[in-house]
Amino acid sequence: REPGTIEQRMKDDAIAALKAGDRRRREALSQVVAALKKARIDSRKDPSEADELVVLKREHKRRAEALELYEQAGRQDLADQERFEAGLLASYMPEELGADELAAMVDEAIAATGAATPKEMGKVMAQLMPKVAGRADGKALSALVRAKLGG
Repeated sequence: REPGTIEQRMKDDAIAALKAGDRRRREALSQVVAALKKARIDSRKDPSEADELVVLKREHKRRAEALELYEQAGRQDLADQERFEAGLLASYMPEELGADELAAMVDEAIAATGAATPKEMGKVMAQLMPKVAGRADGKALSALVRAKLGG
């Protein structure tokens, strides 16, 4: 896989939206491309797909939180824009892992690290995070690992 593939795909889609006159889509994509570019510059290396997915997940979460706040404030116009952007970002993210698949990955990581107590949770999480980046919620994963280690 080439570094920056998601970023390049988003740039290409933003250009296509510009040519099609879809200002709303172009602006939304441009904002995320800027966030990806900033992350790439800050890390001073070409991002892996996992790095890009972390940025996408963060941007998606921001839109979901803003959507909730706008709906509470009765700003339907702004809520609609956030809903559109969250949906757009979701289309670039891989499917979330199912509970069974995630549990199997946790069991495999526990076996590979030899972890037996909640104190060794860090080892398991360090092995799992690169594999599940962008495809599972970190809090849910942490809770699952803790439960399997008896914590």
